[in-house]
Amino acid sequence: MSVFTFDTDPQRVSSPWLRPTDPGEKPAAKQRSATRRGSIESGVLSDYGVTKLEAEPQDGPTEYKLHLLLRPRRKYERTSTASRISGSIQSRSPLDIKSSKTAPAVGSPSSQTRQDRLEHLTTQLLWRLQQSCPYHASSAVQGLVVPQLPSDVLSPGAEVKMGKLLPGLEASRGALYEIGVADDGTLAGLTKDELDESLATLRIMASSLGCKMKVLRMVMVGDCEWLDSSDSDDSSRMTSETRHHSAKLWVAEALVTPDLQSKQDGDRLPSPKNPGQVRVTESLPDPQCGPLTTDQLRVTLTGSTTSGKSTLLGTLSYGTLDNGRGKSRLSLLKHLHEVASGVTSSVTQELIGYHDGEIINYAHNGVESWIDIHDFTKTGRLAYLLDSAGHPRYRRTILRGIVGWAPHWTLLCTSADSGDATSAAGATTSSLDVLGPAGAGVDLADAHLDLCLRLQLPLAIVITKLDLANKPSLRKTLNKILTRIKGTGRTTRILTNGPTDPDDLKRVSSHDHNAVKRVMEEMAAKDDLLSIVPIVLTSAVNGSGIGLLHALLQSLPLPPGPTSRDYIGAALNPEQPSCLFHIEDQFSLPASYALATRYADQQTDQGTVVAGHLRFGTLSIGDKVVVGPFPPDGDESRSQTPEDRATPGSYGLSISHPSSAELSRTAARNAVSASAIKGEWHTASIVSIRNLRLPVQSLSAGHVGSIGMVFDPPKHEEAEGGLTVHHASGPQIRKGMVLAVPSKHMIATGLSLQAASGLTALFDDAEAESMSVGSLVNIYIASVRATARVLRVSKAESQADGSKLPTEDIDDLFSLSEEMDAERTVEANTGTENGVEVQLELLYNREWIELGSRILVLEGSNKDKSGLEGLVGKVVEIAE
Repeated sequence: MSVFTFDTDPQRVSSPWLRPTDPGEKPAAKQRSATRRGSIESGVLSDYGVTKLEAEPQDGPTEYKLHLLLRPRRKYERTSTASRISGSIQSRSPLDIKSSKTAPAVGSPSSQTRQDRLEHLTTQLLWRLQQSCPYHASSAVQGLVVPQLPSDVLSPGAEVKMGKLLPGLEASRGALYEIGVADDGTLAGLTKDELDESLATLRIMASSLGCKMKVLRMVMVGDCEWLDSSDSDDSSRMTSETRHHSAKLWVAEALVTPDLQSKQDGDRLPSPKNPGQVRVTESLPDPQCGPLTTDQLRVTLTGSTTSGKSTLLGTLSYGTLDNGRGKSRLSLLKHLHEVASGVTSSVTQELIGYHDGEIINYAHNGVESWIDIHDFTKTGRLAYLLDSAGHPRYRRTILRGIVGWAPHWTLLCTSADSGDATSAAGATTSSLDVLGPAGAGVDLADAHLDLCLRLQLPLAIVITKLDLANKPSLRKTLNKILTRIKGTGRTTRILTNGPTDPDDLKRVSSHDHNAVKRVMEEMAAKDDLLSIVPIVLTSAVNGSGIGLLHALLQSLPLPPGPTSRDYIGAALNPEQPSCLFHIEDQFSLPASYALATRYADQQTDQGTVVAGHLRFGTLSIGDKVVVGPFPPDGDESRSQTPEDRATPGSYGLSISHPSSAELSRTAARNAVSASAIKGEWHTASIVSIRNLRLPVQSLSAGHVGSIGMVFDPPKHEEAEGGLTVHHASGPQIRKGMVLAVPSKHMIATGLSLQAASGLTALFDDAEAESMSVGSLVNIYIASVRATARVLRVSKAESQADGSKLPTEDIDDLFSLSEEMDAERTVEANTGTENGVEVQLELLYNREWIELGSRILVLEGSNKDKSGLEGLVGKVVEIAE
């Protein structure tokens, strides 16, 4: 289960009274609505055209209850609804039915105390609330507090103290209670006093969980009669008087939702960034101020298809060895076609903790969710691993994994048997098998390695499937890797495996820790994360090297904390927001979140959850942010991302990377380039933050997380001719947008964030000169993926100083080093004497592009058929 790929559409709270109309049947509820704020729908059963509701669903947020009384019900002499109620819920005895016409009590006496029953009912309510929540964490039930009742009889108007919202419920869409209704949907009904008492019980249950209760509708379903005796003590004689009572029977529908709104405006605190705005804190969930540990390592696993990435990740995160056929990867897959084909097509995200040498994963006792991993790790390290696809067909996913999420380190997985033609189970397929006849001469493993080296990523190599390799194939694989890496001036260090121990899946051994420590000390002495490339040889089948890889993940150094001036100085880029969040994914936000803002009485469909990483600055709950850039209203073609547009695919070309000719035809249909537009940025309020699924109050620079926000209601504008323009509700978020807090200077001067319609990039690679003016290319910058037109290609002044990184001898491994030395060559990374400047124009959407950021350009021709051959440069100019 991914940290962000939670249930984007959990079960909705849907009233059974408003069911869809069946053909030939009277419309349910005569289209009555119970959504008017502060109102209660009241009526009789005939108004709804039903005699019975659908049976109570076993799962979901809807609960049917005959009553919520904490005492036995009275006995009725007659009820008009008795004939509808089955014996299982009436609990009448056959003897009573034969000997008496008096109707028995609804609900049999119970040995439960009032307190025990209240706790049972509250736990049931918690479960129903979790059914409409995208997050399901077992730890959510911790801290459940049920208050002691003040008296035997609950007063309907009694004030109930609101408790703190139970962690995990802040994203719940609520729970719907049908009171006076049997499990099979029979409308039994309650008298008014019993109904009021049941609603009072529900209010106490909700308050103990930090939720509020609202009655949506009350429906009269019948009538009843009962007798009671009252004794009177007269001075002259004792009398016993029997009274006859009659009353109507009612059914109520109540909605329980998380209380996300402050009790009063005075409970709101000023934001430290903007003293003029307020931050909602009083009744919001009580998350941590920040993560339990700030030592968070973000790692992307990349490599060619069938190199064993997913299998390796399954072994690391679940602590189980593979059976040689990919068993350990099954728990990570999201789609049936991935299970059938063995080819991963999506991004999988897992979390592994390390604390005092202990490995905190799903094999650890007590760990059932990601939140438990946070709890057990505490001040240790969290390794956040992303497993990307490897097949050329999914190269967009590959590139998003190593470019968009800005990983601290990249683990390049290469199978040890790649140089050995074998048909053994689990063996690595060749490029010819993957790509067919057109794949002849294409080395997919080498293409992944070349991309990582060109992007200058902090890199570690993981040799997989060691159990399938023989000495010649291992020699060939290592020689190819070592030659390419040393050709860039970087040093390799092969970490030697110790004896395999089953405990390597539970703890980091001292041998593995010391082996990694020596390499990390050497890297620290050089003060350069790019200086050394560690190499680990592993097997997910016999466990060889798995402990060493855990030790490496526990010890890899983190880069310095990012700032707004990392790419370029203030002189060239003076206007930067105070914080910047790159959006990598988007989900729906429960409408109840809107109640946490000052627009609680307006529309509630303006919310969304975005996932990504915080480039710099700090975000906190209650902050006012700007989101964008957005395309013009109503222009759906401009609002789509390139991957959303259908383009015909051909062999060697993925749908997300069309050929240059196809891009030209597409551009002809949308020839207008991106330009400045009104309404490019929308404002929103942050109502929730999660750091790797842990609810927090703030998110720090360099961390990944999900941000829940509610957009400000759109303003009505007057167009030419005096017509009023009504904007569509809910701006459409797309990948590649940013979320930012303007700086104080920008707020004071009224400046807005400036999106770009084009850019100029500088490349050191002389191949950039081969780009043709007018051709169309795909570009990747941070989370942005866009199609651009080449406007100009020209020489630039030299940007490189020609210096080279020193190279060192390779460690001896299995006595292979002497044989490799004769074949190894060292190539100088001289680049091009003069840089090449390329001016690009964005075709579809204006984008936020940071000056000085890295750019990857891929041409549609895909010369090597791997789809990963591209040019890496730096953005040196932004066109507004």
